[in-house]
Amino acid sequence: MEIHHGKHHQTYVDKLNAGLEAHPEFATTPLAELLKNLNTLPETLKPIVRNHGGGHYNHALFWETLGTNKPEPTGKLAEAINRDFGSFAEFKQKLSEQAINRFGSGWAFLNKDENGKLSISSHANQDNPLSDGLNVMPILGLDVWEHAYYLNYQNRRTEYVENFFKIINWEVVENLYG
Repeated sequence: MEIHHGKHHQTYVDKLNAGLEAHPEFATTPLAELLKNLNTLPETLKPIVRNHGGGHYNHALFWETLGTNKPEPTGKLAEAINRDFGSFAEFKQKLSEQAINRFGSGWAFLNKDENGKLSISSHANQDNPLSDGLNVMPILGLDVWEHAYYLNYQNRRTEYVENFFKIINWEVVENLYG
C-alpha cells in the first residue's frame, strides 16, 4: 500500500497539477466539477483531467474509505443497501462481480443519486461515474488495477476483492451517503 499511495497516487497528483499549470483558469475548479464537465475543457486538458485527475479522485476516495471499524454499514446506508440491492450480501456480490469482471484495469463503485438511490458501476482505467457522465456521486471505490493488489495477491483478483470488504470504513461511506 505504501508504493500504491506514495508512488502511483502521487504521480496522478503531480501530473494533474502540472497540466493545470498550463490552464490556470481551471486551477481552483473543484476536481469533481472538472471531471463532470470534461467535454467543456480545452482539448489539451481533457486527457490530463480524465487520466490523472480521475486517478487522483478515485484514489482519494479509495484511501478515505479504508479502515476496519465495522464489518457492515448501519443506519440509513444499510437501509438503502437493503432497499436497492435486497440485502448486504447481494450488494457485496454485485459489487464484487463488477470488480472481478472488469476487463483489464479499472474500478468498481457504489454510487448514490440525488434521491439517495444506490447503484453500482464499473469503469475502465481512471474513469469514474463523474467522468462517464452518470448523474451519480461515487461513495465507495474499489481499485482493481493490478498495482493495487499484485504484490500481495498476484493474479488472484477475487481474493483481493473478498478481502477488500474487511477493510472498508463504513462510517466514512455512511457520511458520504448522507
